[in-house]
Amino acid sequence: MIRSMTAFARKDTQGDWGTLTCEIRTVNHRYLEPSFRLPEAFRELENRFREELRSQGLKRGKVDISMRLQSAENEVQSFEISDEMAKAVNEAANHINRILDNPAHINALDILRWPGVMSLPEKDYSAAKEAAAGLFKDAVKELMSVREREGERLRPLFEERLATMGKLVTEVREKMPQLLAAQEQNLRDRFDKAKVELEPERVAQEMVMLAQKSDVAEELDRLEAHISEVTDTLKNDDAIGRRLDFLMQELNREANTLSSKSIDAAVTRAAVDLKVLIEQIREQVQNLE
Repeated sequence: MIRSMTAFARKDTQGDWGTLTCEIRTVNHRYLEPSFRLPEAFRELENRFREELRSQGLKRGKVDISMRLQSAENEVQSFEISDEMAKAVNEAANHINRILDNPAHINALDILRWPGVMSLPEKDYSAAKEAAAGLFKDAVKELMSVREREGERLRPLFEERLATMGKLVTEVREKMPQLLAAQEQNLRDRFDKAKVELEPERVAQEMVMLAQKSDVAEELDRLEAHISEVTDTLKNDDAIGRRLDFLMQELNREANTLSSKSIDAAVTRAAVDLKVLIEQIREQVQNLE
């Protein structure tokens, strides 16, 4: 299964406590790097969410997780008033007023603003937290499905280019005996034109040197082996992005060597075409898990 590192998932759920929304965005990254934006009451769930990402098979990518809680519209938040603190503030204010020449009247809002007089009771988020855990699990499942769909859309692109690369390598291999024979004849013609008398041993040595310099059989073998390895890797169900990236580097290296050893324009064109196809695959591989 080919999985892309670029995906988006969104899930919502509702309860007596309100509406909870979870959004997850992922982009390519060398490692798995999650970042969380959670309501303060849900901070303790972060480690649980990290484990959920790993348990569902997320291995690479920069992951941005955002969770928002909107309280129910009919929910009225009641305040807790500390009568003792309010009385103490009022008595202190009256005491100061008796000392001052021009005392200022203290009103109820002034007292309520004093720290400790008014507070919000601690809300029970246990039900919302359990809902958040289930919601996050569902969002990750959807995210994985999106990553798989996006990745599988690239499979025809890879297969088409790999098939074309295989044909190019085969064509070059089939042409090499004819090209080497033509080079040998060209060398003999140059000797004849220059009217240079060479011993048969010297001619044989020149031919061997030419054959060694122009021999690309090893490069062609490695190109075929790497193409086959890429094809097999695409069938793997594990994270394959890094391995494919490495294989693209190896393919490009062999294509460069083939180009440097080229003794014919057709081989040079084939090497250039190979490098173009490799680069097209490599650009997409960068975004695979």
